Amino acid sequence: MDKELNFSIGKFSKKTGVSIRTLHYYDEIGLLKAQKNPSSGHRQYGEDHIVRLQKIVALKFLGYNLEEIGLMLKDAYLNLSLQNTLLQQKKAFEEKKQHLDNVLKAISRTLSLLGSQEQVPSEILVNLINNIENEQDQRVWLEHFASKGIADKVYNKSDKENLSLDKEFVDLSREVKRLAGKPVQDPEVQELANKHLQASLKYVGEEAMYAFGKLKDEEIEDFQSMIASPYTEEEEKWLGQVIEYYMVQYGMYNPNSNETNLK
Repeated sequence: MDKELNFSIGKFSKKTGVSIRTLHYYDEIGLLKAQKNPSSGHRQYGEDHIVRLQKIVALKFLGYNLEEIGLMLKDAYLNLSLQNTLLQQKKAFEEKKQHLDNVLKAISRTLSLLGSQEQVPSEILVNLINNIENEQDQRVWLEHFASKGIADKVYNKSDKENLSLDKEFVDLSREVKRLAGKPVQDPEVQELANKHLQASLKYVGEEAMYAFGKLKDEEIEDFQSMIASPYTEEEEKWLGQVIEYYMVQYGMYNPNSNETNLK
């Protein structure tokens, strides 16, 4: 360090904008060791301390923790190690940004929904948030098994469209829970099946539905595993039976040939 120790800790703090408390901590952990005045024992700093502190502040800004910074400052070839680790930092922050974007999207859609509904059952609301959280994984899957164009149509909807679909999802979920257990042929239950299929078609779109129709059962199950459900196991089973009965009645599904026609 510089032999000319021109700054007390108070003056050094004012010059650098780093608090005395932080300077004490950096000194204690050996990240920025002050020199001690032989007679008074007070901490003293020089110009070399400023240079080192600037490196610490810059690396901290880039997202490195203090332990990583300490190791990097020991490296005589900081530029080389910085180049390698910055690539990792860039990837990590891109992932964090994606996560924050998803969180903000979930918050905005949830606030819009709560502002338009008197009360949303907690299990339905949490399910909706979980599905927004998993949209990126769903999009990647759909791009792989269908196309990017189809995935964009499914997930690049306007705020107005999303709010309308979210409200419809909440209303349908309420109806499923209210009617669960009734005979599948009940007129009100079959009307629910019709609404459920229409809502699914509206959300996914005909192109995606057509693409799904060409996939294997295990591939469909893989996609469905990414979609959270607000229903109990019994409600899921009942809803499946209701929709199958509806599709058979209207010639949309033949259980013997395992063919589906949603048009």
